[in-house]
Amino acid sequence: MKNCGPPQGGVEVLALLDNIRSIYNVGSMFRTADGAGVAHMYLCGITPNPRNPRLAKTALGAERTVQWSAHRNGLAVALTLKEQGFRLWALEGGSRSLSLFAPGLQVLAEPVVLVVGNEVCGVDPDIVEACERIVSVPMQGCKTSLNAAVAFAVAVYVLRHGLSPAGLRWQDGSAVKAVPVGGR
Repeated sequence: MKNCGPPQGGVEVLALLDNIRSIYNVGSMFRTADGAGVAHMYLCGITPNPRNPRLAKTALGAERTVQWSAHRNGLAVALTLKEQGFRLWALEGGSRSLSLFAPGLQVLAEPVVLVVGNEVCGVDPDIVEACERIVSVPMQGCKTSLNAAVAFAVAVYVLRHGLSPAGLRWQDGSAVKAVPVGGR
């Protein structure tokens, strides 16, 4: 496995993908994981893995740079990771979820395992129960969710690099000033 160097800054993020159906979503998630510096991908249930050559079509080599392992039972992996002291956060909608952009959302220094479930059914309810937190990407339109790979990308970058509770910040720490709609 090629290693392009350790992730720079931010919280360590691992991913547990449980029963993701689309090989192309998984390939895209590998690309995101490589770009964001995800430490490990746990591919569970029916989630395709890099042993399938079609995954390379969207992963474009990231399947060779991101550590991964395949497992039959996502709940067993989640419980093992929790026993090892990892914090499990489900990426899931619903009334119990907290927006990734909520001012009160605090990402701590401990590693976080982001759990992403099936594109249609979501995260297995038993795995959700094992999670410390349920987070979501807020939706404004008629649809209630993003494509799994897109939502994964948003969540991974927010977790790895964070947002200031006071709002967006530039790299030097200064506040990003909002421009009113229609104004300058």
